[in-house]
Amino acid sequence: MGEHKLMVALLILFFWAVSLNAATATDDCTAVTGLVSTCAAFINFASPAPYLGSPCCEAMVSLKLFADSTYNRRLVCRCLLSFINTYNPNATAIASLPGVCGVSLGFTIDSNTDCNLNI
Repeated sequence: MGEHKLMVALLILFFWAVSLNAATATDDCTAVTGLVSTCAAFINFASPAPYLGSPCCEAMVSLKLFADSTYNRRLVCRCLLSFINTYNPNATAIASLPGVCGVSLGFTIDSNTDCNLNI
């Protein structure tokens, strides 16, 4: 009887930990989306172009600072690719943001990019 309670407690703990990881990933993508949305005018209308020091380029710098490890770069990559899939007509504008702002994220923003390889 004691082993059964222990097993149930371990299963509850396991599912709780899994749900925390899922929530963290969602929160991180929310942060990435929030940073990219600073560039909404450029993404939607291709104008005005972001420039160094603009809120959009400052957001790209923040994104680069966040992508400071392999894990975070992969996370940013997955979030940006999800963003591109959601806003497909604006994919080119989204993909060009880091370059326009003189920032390298360590990977190419492209629908063919595999975020788990070479990042």
